[in-house]
Amino acid sequence: MPPSYYAPPGGLPPQTRLMTQRAVFTEAYALLPKGVFSDIVTSFLPGWSGTRMWLIARPMSGFSETFSQYVMEVAPGGGSDRPEPDAGAQGVIFVTGGVIWLRIGGEEHELGPGGYAYLPAGCDWRLRNGGTEPARFHWVRKIWEPAEGIARPDPFVTDEAEIAPIAMPDTGGGWATTRFVDPADLRHDMHVNIVTLQPGATIPFEETHVMEHGLYVLQGKAVYKLNRDWVEVEAGDFMWLRAYCPQACYAGGPGPFRYLLYKDVNRHARLRGVLGR
Repeated sequence: MPPSYYAPPGGLPPQTRLMTQRAVFTEAYALLPKGVFSDIVTSFLPGWSGTRMWLIARPMSGFSETFSQYVMEVAPGGGSDRPEPDAGAQGVIFVTGGVIWLRIGGEEHELGPGGYAYLPAGCDWRLRNGGTEPARFHWVRKIWEPAEGIARPDPFVTDEAEIAPIAMPDTGGGWATTRFVDPADLRHDMHVNIVTLQPGATIPFEETHVMEHGLYVLQGKAVYKLNRDWVEVEAGDFMWLRAYCPQACYAGGPGPFRYLLYKDVNRHARLRGVLGR
C-alpha cells in the first residue's frame, strides 16, 4: 500500500475552538502546527492561474537565510507557463495529492503523490494540474551557489516508491532516509529528502550543525527536541530551524513518523555579502 501524505485542507476553525494551540516562533526555531494553515494566510502568485499557496519559509535576516518553501494548491486546469521568476533559483517539487503535468524542456512528466522533481537554476519548466481534483505539492526554492569546476545539476524526475530508504548505521532500520540525490554529488548545494522513523525509534543525540532545516511532517507523530524544548508534532506540522539549533527526536507511533527535510550542503561558508545578491 503506497504511503499517504498530509496536505492542508484550508478552511477556518469554528468559533467554538480554543484559540491557544502549539504555534511558536523563537530565536532558534519556529513551529507552524497544521491548525494555522487556514484560508486567511494563503496568497496567490504572479503568473499562476487557479493556484493558492501557503508560504511557510523564506529567507529572513538573523534567522534561516538560504531557502523558501511553499505548500501549493492548484485547481484542475490551473498552473503556470512561467512558474519561476528568478533565473538563479533551483527548485524541488514533491507531490502530496492529485496529479500534475510537468514539462521540463521538451519532455512531459506526470507526477502523482510521491512524485519528485529537481529543477536546476535556469531550467525551462511548466506545470499544470492534470487531474480532476486539486493538486497539492511542496515547492522548495534556493539560489544555486556556483563553485569553481562544478557544473549545474541536471533536472530529473522520480518517485519516492522507486528509491529504497537507506538505514542509519546501528539502528536496525528504525531510522532511515530516502535520498533523492547522491550526497557526494557536489553539484547539489541543497538536499530535499524524506526521513522515516519507525515507532520507538529515535534520533538519539542533539544534532547541532550549520545546516538550516525545513521539516514538514508527512505522516505520523513524535516528540521533537528543538533547542531547549520538547514539542509534540504530527502530520501537517512544519518545523523551521536556523543553523546550529539543537535537535533530536523520539517517534511514538503507532505508525511511522515521516517528514520532508530540506538542508543546505556542500559549499564553503560565505564570508561576504548575501548569497547570490
